[in-house]
Amino acid sequence: MTAVFSHGRLRLYLLKLLDDGPKHGYELIRLLADRFHGTYAPSAGTIYPRLARMETEGLVTHTAAGGRKTYSITEGGRAELRQRAGELADLEQDINKSVSDLAAEIQAEVRGSARDLKRELREATRQTKRSPWVFEVQIGTRAQSDPQEDFDRRLAAFTDEVRAIVRRGRFSDDQLRTASRLLDGVLDGLRRLQR
Repeated sequence: MTAVFSHGRLRLYLLKLLDDGPKHGYELIRLLADRFHGTYAPSAGTIYPRLARMETEGLVTHTAAGGRKTYSITEGGRAELRQRAGELADLEQDINKSVSDLAAEIQAEVRGSARDLKRELREATRQTKRSPWVFEVQIGTRAQSDPQEDFDRRLAAFTDEVRAIVRRGRFSDDQLRTASRLLDGVLDGLRRLQR
């Protein structure tokens, strides 16, 4: 679990989310994932035991319908929210900082990947401008390498790397637009090469 939620702070944030209205456990997980732009999402094994403890302590209650429990905050839970209002404000600031730091890391990774992409494309361009056959030394012998095969291999590796980067973290809408513009720029560059 992220350090933002140490020392009972996740419990406090769950109370805050339930103060907005009744929710089931997976809805709470989704709301937390959305709050952290997909970079953190607690597991069901983290949320449900906390909700059960909070219910035992009289902070929340649940109703069951269709095999799903919907949790609601109690007056005791609201009293705790009021008592810990200052701590909740600090927690919101910490969450904002954490999300901002994670966004900066993702942006740096995207910029690095864009630089890598440009370097790969420049190298691919140099390779295609050379003679139709590129000779490489392999264990003392000369082997022919087809530039088209080399390009296809590099393109597949690039595609795999982009997918891996996207899977590692959820991007904000602005970051996805920036990444899309970078990819559009690469495509435009390849089209110019064709002319």
